[in-house]
Amino acid sequence: MEVHNMDEKEKNKKFYEAAYNFLRDESSQNGIDENCIKLYLSPISSEKLTLNHIYYQLAFSAQNRQQSNNAIGGVIGGVEKLGKVLGWFDVNFVRNEFGNDDSKLLGAIQSTFIELKDINQDKKGLWPQYCKSLLSGAEYLSSFKDGKAFVDFVNRYHKDDQALDKLPELIEEKVFGFGIALACDFLKELGFVRYAKPDVHIKDILSAYGFISGGESDLEILNKLQSMAEDAGVSCYAFDKVLWLIGSGKFYKHGIKINGTKDGFMQNAKSFLENH
Repeated sequence: MEVHNMDEKEKNKKFYEAAYNFLRDESSQNGIDENCIKLYLSPISSEKLTLNHIYYQLAFSAQNRQQSNNAIGGVIGGVEKLGKVLGWFDVNFVRNEFGNDDSKLLGAIQSTFIELKDINQDKKGLWPQYCKSLLSGAEYLSSFKDGKAFVDFVNRYHKDDQALDKLPELIEEKVFGFGIALACDFLKELGFVRYAKPDVHIKDILSAYGFISGGESDLEILNKLQSMAEDAGVSCYAFDKVLWLIGSGKFYKHGIKINGTKDGFMQNAKSFLENH
């Protein structure tokens, strides 16, 4: 993790404050008050996660590959509906029923959801690729006895500054279609708050404010987010959520989409940089 001088620390802190205040002010004009915002900044607890919940989150994160969530969960009314095919996200059921046969899984999904009866079965299509992620994810998670075993495993990395960034790389190797960004999304949404997803919105905002040049790897951007969050005195999870909400405008817990917040915040970059 980067070590910043006092000027950099103050700049990072002021940036987070500016982002939070912008989000608060813009949201208030659309019926989202500060208490609502805080709901998005509070992660779930990882302490009592079941393996089923962990697998569900893996399936949810996997649909975000290449912005394909509308073509996956959006078509069937939410990833949770796949529970009908995946034994309600039971990794052992999935392994026993489908093994590594992604074509068989895709066929079962098509038989269950009439909306998918005519989908492209080309191996490079979104759904065939998604099925590969589901099966490799089940294979990986089945190596853990239960949810507690997985949480204990993650915490060995999550609580170790030297090992923290190695876990997304490990998951990238184990789960088909997962890069660093999706691995981090998977981990942070399970309550591991030292991870953030370096997605397109966050990259655009950090670039506009001069924190990154645009040529950094996802792992380098993750390191940047971790350091900036530490300087700001907030979790990496909270730092991520504030920037993501500005970038996407999606207050998904309230069914509200705010347009233009990303552009509006990025337009403030010049003024911020001149004063910091």
